Amino acid sequence: MGWDPVRLTVPRTSGRADGNLVLSCLTRLIASGAAESRAELVKRTGLARSTVNSHLDALLGAGVVVERGAIGAGGRGRPAHRLGLAPRAGVVLAADVGAHSTRLAVADLGQEVLAERHVALDLSIGPERSLDVLTEHLRSLVSGAGITGDRVKALVMGLPGPVDSRMGRPVRPPIMPGWDGFPVGETMAGRFDCAASVDNDVNLMALGEARALPPEESPLLFLKIGTGIGGGIVSATGELHRGSDGAAGDIGHIRVPGADDVVCQCGNVGCVEAVASAAAVLRSLRTGSGGPETIDDLVRLLRDGDALAVRAIRAAAATIGEVVAMLVHFYNPKRIVLGGLITSVGDDLLAGIRGVVYRRALPLATRNLSLANSALGRSAGVAGAVVAGIEDVLSPGGIPALVRENP
Repeated sequence: MGWDPVRLTVPRTSGRADGNLVLSCLTRLIASGAAESRAELVKRTGLARSTVNSHLDALLGAGVVVERGAIGAGGRGRPAHRLGLAPRAGVVLAADVGAHSTRLAVADLGQEVLAERHVALDLSIGPERSLDVLTEHLRSLVSGAGITGDRVKALVMGLPGPVDSRMGRPVRPPIMPGWDGFPVGETMAGRFDCAASVDNDVNLMALGEARALPPEESPLLFLKIGTGIGGGIVSATGELHRGSDGAAGDIGHIRVPGADDVVCQCGNVGCVEAVASAAAVLRSLRTGSGGPETIDDLVRLLRDGDALAVRAIRAAAATIGEVVAMLVHFYNPKRIVLGGLITSVGDDLLAGIRGVVYRRALPLATRNLSLANSALGRSAGVAGAVVAGIEDVLSPGGIPALVRENP
């Protein structure tokens, strides 16, 4: 599995750019496939050819960048060579952790997925045991791909709850008992001897989706509808917007009218997550004699065209649509993307949300707006984690270590 290489952000350079900034710029352009030759690097950076050549030669000499054969044929002079990041220069680990299952991946700095695995994991067992399970699987993936531990340069993990990304710790996550304040980033950094970062899972999904789309499709708002409801915001420049404390996009706890008797896991009443998430739909479909228990059960009902399940999803879509219409006026995104397992089984959710948004929001905010299901699907979170990890490794602060550690 995997995905086509997605865009990486590129630091701005100038004629007197710092050396590490130039190295970062060149490697990010090469890693994302935006520039494959010396000439393209000169054109994309605006730097002098001599500056590009001297820094590129340093990257080639360090084994971080390699030449992969001539581009084109014929003509006069020395043929241009296709550039790429060396496959063994380093790898990043990605963990898209869900409420009950997790997707793990190992990718090289060129975004090639070297190993991937789906793991059933119940976060209610607590952080210590959960991280032990994830560590064991990640180490298995790394060794199975023939990679030595010193090649792991970064680990990025998404968690299904509020996260202080600067500290690498969850903050009172409603569906993760025992995780509040646990040093997830510090723990995993110690185990893999690399930089480790932790973010909200929907933030990483939003990042992956936005970078897989053309840049003109941002600003982007990503909505994940699953056990809870979460949002991720990507700016017009392709950067995540987390807010001052990492709480931006936590839309599941916006209050909706007419639900004052519905108690949310956060302790408040009337939250859209408590009324219209997949978990809420499941509760509405259960009767004294039984009913669907899991999101997979709900997906099967929707695939079979069960009338009650379809009706419940349409009602949820109408409620979510009211919240999204408000967000459209507040943020004015270019694109809204829906993710989560139930979005993959039909268009009832998408159509319902879209109908309310276009009916409720004013024309100025919707004339260029598009709403669609996720193009990356269940790979969005892993893609975002890989991109975030690569950008950290290839950042002006991270690139010196990469050049130094490669022979």
